[in-house]
Amino acid sequence: MTPTAIVVQPSLSDYVPLLVLLVIAILLAAVLVGLSWILGPKKPSAAKLAPYECGVTPVGSARERFPVKFYLIAMLFIIFDIETVFLYPWAVTFTQWARLPGVTLSQGQNLQLFSLFEMIVFIVILFVGYIYVWKKGAFEWE
Repeated sequence: MTPTAIVVQPSLSDYVPLLVLLVIAILLAAVLVGLSWILGPKKPSAAKLAPYECGVTPVGSARERFPVKFYLIAMLFIIFDIETVFLYPWAVTFTQWARLPGVTLSQGQNLQLFSLFEMIVFIVILFVGYIYVWKKGAFEWE
């Protein structure tokens, strides 16, 4: 006699608690913002309307353009940060490949070696991109 799996189809009623929680969160946020707006002091002054720059009196216009270097560093940070995010799930599940249901030990070890090879290729591509950006002088601040 072979064991059979029971498949349970989710229904829309399973999501009602999530919907209730979402509605409560939105209502609570709206009530708190509304109370702050109604009960808060409304005495605008020149100091309150000025842009805040770390406690220092602002110099010049707040509408100045940022140098492109800021955007370049931000984009590089985002790219390398996202690539690091891809490494985390792989590192967490790397040792669990051999214990997957229906996978023999040798198949699991082959999966581990294959995923290790894939991750080495991924890191090499990441490293080549980093060296390219470094050689182009993107990290030099002049």
